[in-house]
Amino acid sequence: MRETELEIAGRKIGRDHSPFLVAEMSGNHNQSLERALAIVDAAAKAGAHALKIQTYTADTMTLDLNEGAFFIDDASSLWQGKSLYKLYQEAYTPWEWHQPIFERCREVGIIGFSTPFDETAVDFLETLNVPCYKIASFENTDLPLIRKVAATGKPLIISTGMATLAELDETVRAAREVGCRDLILLKCTSTYPATPENTNLRTIPHLHELFNCEVGLSDHTMGIGVSVASVAMGATLIEKHFTLARADGGVDSAFSLEPEEMRALVEESARAWAALGRISYGATAAEEKSKAHRRSLYVCEDIAEGALLTTSNIRAIRPGSGLPPKFLEIFLGRKARTDIRKGTPVSWDLLG
Repeated sequence: MRETELEIAGRKIGRDHSPFLVAEMSGNHNQSLERALAIVDAAAKAGAHALKIQTYTADTMTLDLNEGAFFIDDASSLWQGKSLYKLYQEAYTPWEWHQPIFERCREVGIIGFSTPFDETAVDFLETLNVPCYKIASFENTDLPLIRKVAATGKPLIISTGMATLAELDETVRAAREVGCRDLILLKCTSTYPATPENTNLRTIPHLHELFNCEVGLSDHTMGIGVSVASVAMGATLIEKHFTLARADGGVDSAFSLEPEEMRALVEESARAWAALGRISYGATAAEEKSKAHRRSLYVCEDIAEGALLTTSNIRAIRPGSGLPPKFLEIFLGRKARTDIRKGTPVSWDLLG
């Protein structure tokens, strides 16, 4: 298998590096550029490595109809009672905001990029020189769009929500056939919010093996537990929706992280990655001093010369300066070579 590590705007992404954390703004700007810029600032302050927005208009997403499949009539949906068109009008990020948002990202030291939803969005984002692209789950079967993005030659991140293995194979082939070399697949469950039970993190190493690329998680569950757990399965990128405060409302606020939660995710995912280490047995360098506190054989009462050694006068206790407990049977029933004081660590020269 080829090396799958890649780089986005100078930041290396791979199993030898702490997970790359992406804060997804989506529609949480609530149609305020000032709020959008505040979200950028908050994401950077929380330690996120990147901030992602979405590039579309209601007209590039759907038709302005208020009936049938164009109307959300699902009581379990966060967006029940809205037409698709009205929802996208509320959630979209005005294209004239993209440049100031990306400029603010550069000012505060994080990577700004976007998800395009049609070819016009790709052309627009190319004028802004974005460093990479993300394909959303609902577009992961749009092969013409994927070819258009992949042809830019920039790193490509694709969410896998709802896609069958056959569909993913088509998607990855389409990207690679037009020159995509730097690819990240994100395990994703396309429900909002998603449940841990439907997340299936064991898919992450399977995706890595099948497609020989970096794999991460686009996480719509509540909290940070699922994201942290994904690191143990090999996730090298984690994407979470992000807002200033869920109480402020917004189309995605209900399943978005707040700043302190994002900070906790950054810290805990880095700890989880550091804990993976390597396959290792025996004492680490840090544990060497702890060996002194193992159990070992000690004389636990005064023993006269020639007296028998028994379980009454030799026991396995802490600390670890004596012989290992596995040698106890060899000493039992033997005679002491000399007087032995209580508290003496057992050694071979005690035997007569």
